Amino acid sequence: MKSYNYIDLFAGAGGLSEGFIRQGFSPIAHVESDKASCFTLKTRAAFYHLLKENKVDVYYSYLRGEISRAKLYSIIPQGLLDSIINGEIGTENKMISDTIDSSLKGRIIDLIIGGPPCQAYSKIGRPALKHKTDDGRTTLYIQYGWFLKRYKPRLFVFENVPGIFSTSDGKYFKNLKKYYKRLGYQVEAKVLNALDYGVVQNRERVVIIGWKKDLQLSYPDIIPLEIKYHREDIFSDLPSIKPGETRKYLNYSKPVSQYLSQTLIRNGVNFVSQHITRTHNNKDLDIYKLAIKKLNEGERLQNNKIPETMRTQSNVTDFLDRFKVVGIIPHTMIAHIAKDGHHYIHPDIKQLRSISVREAARIQSFPDDYYFEGDKEGQFQTAAFKQIGNAVPPLMAEKIAEKIKGLLNNEY
Repeated sequence: MKSYNYIDLFAGAGGLSEGFIRQGFSPIAHVESDKASCFTLKTRAAFYHLLKENKVDVYYSYLRGEISRAKLYSIIPQGLLDSIINGEIGTENKMISDTIDSSLKGRIIDLIIGGPPCQAYSKIGRPALKHKTDDGRTTLYIQYGWFLKRYKPRLFVFENVPGIFSTSDGKYFKNLKKYYKRLGYQVEAKVLNALDYGVVQNRERVVIIGWKKDLQLSYPDIIPLEIKYHREDIFSDLPSIKPGETRKYLNYSKPVSQYLSQTLIRNGVNFVSQHITRTHNNKDLDIYKLAIKKLNEGERLQNNKIPETMRTQSNVTDFLDRFKVVGIIPHTMIAHIAKDGHHYIHPDIKQLRSISVREAARIQSFPDDYYFEGDKEGQFQTAAFKQIGNAVPPLMAEKIAEKIKGLLNNEY
């Protein structure tokens, strides 16, 4: 079976890429403008290298804090680290392409994947942009097309939010299709829900797939799983913690379940890292307690229903579900979690806190050995939440990758 390569644009923390690697694809390059995310990508690349070399215990030592990030990177081939390109697509395209070209050595690119920042298209992001008519993020599909034009992959995968169909009466999606058609691609799109593919989260995303017109392909049928999973499948084995706890690693509270094993969320590591959460003031904790009690009674707490003596803000008309407990089926994870945890309150009133970095990662289906970095070693919490909120769930990505591999196999 042929091995296929790819470039990941707007790579973020690597959730989309993780799914393709699991299906046997080989990354030529990851391109990402955020420095912290690039460190995350390098650390994940280190994991796969050490796994291949039967030295994964070195990686686990890093997770436990026994060796530094610099030490970890020092035993990884420099070329592998250099394939993680910290660059701004749109302004540094030449630098990015020069770096990619130097590693290609005459090879062709089979696939380009990526999900440009979606805030300009999302229902949550648009209110903040209502007075901004020149948001460059709305036309990042053009920059994505720059790489399609240069490398001419057989296929591409472009992930975004459903709002891309409706923003500005759908003109951006229409223009995207027209532009990519001029570049020689047939383009189709479908809305997929991560919940249908083993992810414990109600998360709808648009997955745009394009292929060269002469390939005579069609959009693959990505069949939903019959069984759906829920919150306890991803939370029940994690040890109880209090707000502000910062231990580097903890032991699991329960043996691995069939779900956690099958999905590779727990894939051999006998401890859990980054199971930490932020601190909270007493006023917020009082609201958290009220929100949990309301949910246990079958009702969601609305911002305008918080007693005046408990309120921490005067605006009670916008963002009514500001304080939201993670339900049986968790709601969509968004990058706002990097600013505060109010929208992701842990359901256990005894713990009384927002969810941890590891819990957020599990909602997105990242494996427990996936380590999220910050700009500075050890200072990762805010950066990790942002990366997780923006990510493509690896389990969903793997189902997409499986179908893309099928398309490529049929073509060759």
